[in-house]
Amino acid sequence: MAPKKRLASLDILRGMDLFLLLVAGPVIHAFLGANNSPAWDGLRRQVTHVSWEGFVLWDIIMPLFMFMSGATIPFSMARYREGERPGKAFHLKLLKRFALLFFLGWIVQGNLLNLDLKEFHPFANTLQAIAVGYVFAALAFVYLGKRGSWIFGSACFAAYLLVFIVFGHMNLDPQTNVAMVIDKAVLGAHRDGVIWNPDGSWAWREGYQYTWILSSLNFIVTVMLGCYAGSMLKDESKPGKYKGLVLAATGVSLVILGIALDSFFPVIKKIWSSSMTLYSAGWCCLALAVVYLVVDVWGKSKGLEWLKYFGMNSIAAYCIGEVIDFSSVSESLLHGFEHLTGDYYQLVIALGNVTILFLIMRLMYKKGIFLKV
Repeated sequence: MAPKKRLASLDILRGMDLFLLLVAGPVIHAFLGANNSPAWDGLRRQVTHVSWEGFVLWDIIMPLFMFMSGATIPFSMARYREGERPGKAFHLKLLKRFALLFFLGWIVQGNLLNLDLKEFHPFANTLQAIAVGYVFAALAFVYLGKRGSWIFGSACFAAYLLVFIVFGHMNLDPQTNVAMVIDKAVLGAHRDGVIWNPDGSWAWREGYQYTWILSSLNFIVTVMLGCYAGSMLKDESKPGKYKGLVLAATGVSLVILGIALDSFFPVIKKIWSSSMTLYSAGWCCLALAVVYLVVDVWGKSKGLEWLKYFGMNSIAAYCIGEVIDFSSVSESLLHGFEHLTGDYYQLVIALGNVTILFLIMRLMYKKGIFLKV
């Protein structure tokens, strides 16, 4: 069950994010794979990560997932701001969350289930980015107060930028930028994207451009911006409409700041650049403002409640959707449609796969089964 003061908009927006990734995405990609018409090029661009600079709809999924993890902090940890002293249980719970998110991240993208050390990638997944951001954001929220949290978040943002300016000389080459250099030096053969040769040697795969270690500074900023948004919505001294409009204005301001910084430090999601951090957080604020106004202020949640199947069990949905391939089940049941659908057969299979996932998440929701980390 959700915490008592939790806003429905938080779960519904997170559900939208997971639904886009795990349900809408596979179906859209299967459709586009069967249809090469230029008429769909606009949609194709929006559901394909940009190669380096720029930002499309598909690039908001990870920032929104992280942002929303931060938005719940003021609700789940309010008692510490209200005077309760954080004790051993608090720190153990935070450590447990960190460890479980890293462990699940290894299963999803770290190739843990391959049982091959060469294929193990210790830091290469959204859940691990959330783990880092959430722990630091939570500690700042509990121990530093409002002003101290702003200072800490600003320091993380500034530190990332200074490393790129001072040590990286603003080199933005995908393979030689300072964030990539740090990842290669620290993670070595276990960096995601490494190629292993039959003779046991390994090499960097040039196409891999994501960075994680230095980018963690801005992962923290993204989660903390979500925490600030959550604090804004939790403030019971302000009317709901006012809070929604302030959050929307904050979102517009962050988008403008991101665009302004883009000319100096381009929007590049793969290294979680400074402009991308602001720009994506701005869109996250706008999305949360809209859903909050619609759902919690105006009470128009009819037709949206089912999104809680994913939003209130987001970690389970993500892990099940990313780890388990339901194709064998779908093909066993739907193979008779292959000769009828031709190139669109994979779309039929995709629809079968996401239907299975949807039914699993619905069943877990109805039975009150939630993966808590």
